[in-house]
Amino acid sequence: MHSLEGVTRSDQYRALGLSTFAFTVCFAVWTIFSIIGVRIKQELGLSDTEFGLLVATPVLTGSVSRIFLGVWTEQFGGRIMFPLQMLITSVAVWLLTSVHSYEIFLLAALGLGLAGGSFIVGVAYVSQWFEKERQGTALGIFGAGNVGAAVTNFAAPFLVVALGWEGTARVYAIVLAATAVLFYLLSKDDPAQAARKRSGHRPVSAAEQLAPLKNIQVWRFATYYFFVFGGFVALASFLPRYYVGAYGLPLTTAGVFAGLYSMPGSVFRALGGWMSDKWGARFVMYLTFIVSLGCLFVMSYPQTSYVVSGIKEPISFQFGLNVTAFVAMTVVLGFVMSLGKAAVYKHIPVYYPHHVGAVGGLVGMIGGLGGFFLPISFGILLDWTGVWTAPYMLMFVLVAVSTIWMHVAIRRMEKARHPALGEEKYLSDVPEKPVAKPGSKSSSASTDGHLHPAE
Repeated sequence: MHSLEGVTRSDQYRALGLSTFAFTVCFAVWTIFSIIGVRIKQELGLSDTEFGLLVATPVLTGSVSRIFLGVWTEQFGGRIMFPLQMLITSVAVWLLTSVHSYEIFLLAALGLGLAGGSFIVGVAYVSQWFEKERQGTALGIFGAGNVGAAVTNFAAPFLVVALGWEGTARVYAIVLAATAVLFYLLSKDDPAQAARKRSGHRPVSAAEQLAPLKNIQVWRFATYYFFVFGGFVALASFLPRYYVGAYGLPLTTAGVFAGLYSMPGSVFRALGGWMSDKWGARFVMYLTFIVSLGCLFVMSYPQTSYVVSGIKEPISFQFGLNVTAFVAMTVVLGFVMSLGKAAVYKHIPVYYPHHVGAVGGLVGMIGGLGGFFLPISFGILLDWTGVWTAPYMLMFVLVAVSTIWMHVAIRRMEKARHPALGEEKYLSDVPEKPVAKPGSKSSSASTDGHLHPAE
C-alpha cells in the first residue's frame, strides 16, 4: 500500500468529514423520488408500471455506475471525481423541473441515479487516507452517510408543501452543486494521487484496475453485499406494505415501524467498521449471517392456525409473531445488516489495496442491484404463493448460501495458507501475501495471489 508519510490526523479527518457530508447529500438526492414521485405521477397520469420504472431507474443506474466510477476514481482521484459526479447529477436534478414528458423524465432519472454511485467514489478516496488498522472505522463512518435517505424523508415533504415538487428539486440541485464546489475547494489529493503526480507515473489503466474481477473471491464479497445492502434497501421498501397487509396497520404506523428497521440499518455502520478493525471483518460477517439466519427463520414462519383432535373436543391454537415481536426482530436484523455492510468494505482495501475502486465498484454495483431485483422478486413470490412471509423465506435462503460459501472458502484458504501463518484462526483477516500492484510482474499471474485454492 502507498505510504502515508506526511499525512496528518487533520488531513484524515478533513477527507473523512468532507466525504461523509458529500455522500449524505448525494444519498438524499438519490432518494428524492420517494417524496416528489407521487406528485409527478399525478401530473403525468402515469400507470403503476410507468411510475415503478421511473422510481427504479435511479436505483438501477446508481448501482451500475459504481463500477466505472470506481475505476475512474482510482485513475484520477476522488478530489476530481466526487465534484464532477455531483455537478453532473445536479444538472439532471435541475432538468426535472423543466420537462413535462415521460421520456425526458426517464432521462433525468438516469442522470439522477449517478448520485448513488457516489458511494464507491468516497470509498476509494477515503480508504487512501487511512492506515489498514483504521480503514474499517473510517469507511463505516463514511457509509453512515446513507442516513441521507432519512433527511429526504423528513425534510422534503415540508419543501414540497412550501415550494412544490419543482421548487424542491431546484433546492436539491443547488445544494448538490454547492457541495461539489465546496468539496473541491476544501479537499486535497489523496496520498496515492499526490505520489503519482510527484513521480510523473501515468494513471493505472482500466484493464489493470479490472483485472481482479476475474477472481471468484470478489464475486463472493459481492454476494455478501447483495444481502446486507440490497436486502436492506428491499426490506425498507417492502416492510410498510407488509405491515399494512399482514397486520392491518394504518400506513402512518406502518411507516414508523419500517423506520425502526431503517435507522439502525444506517447509523450503526460506523460501529460495524470499528468492530471490523478490532475483531476482524470475518468475525463481523459470521455474526451478521448467524443472527440474520435466526431472525429470518422466525420472521418467515407464516401466521398458522392448528386444530388438534383432543380427547373430548378439537383443540385449536395459533402460531406466529405478533406485531411487537416482529418489529423487534426487524430492529435486530437491521442492526446486524449495518454491521455487515461495513465489514464487507473492510475486506476490500485489505485484500485489494491497489484496486479499491474497481473491486469496491463491482461489489457496490451487485449490492445495489439487489435493491432493484429483490423487491420485484418479493412481488412475484407474493403473487405466486399468496403467503405474506414468502419474501423472508427467500432472504433466509440467500443468507444460508452466503454463510456456507463463506465458511467453506475460509476453511479451504486456511488449509492452503503458508505454514508461517498456520496458527492464525479462521476468523482472522490476514492475507497470505501482499497483493501485487497493478502493472507489476507478479500481478499478471494472480492479482490477489492467495485465494485461488480457497475458491
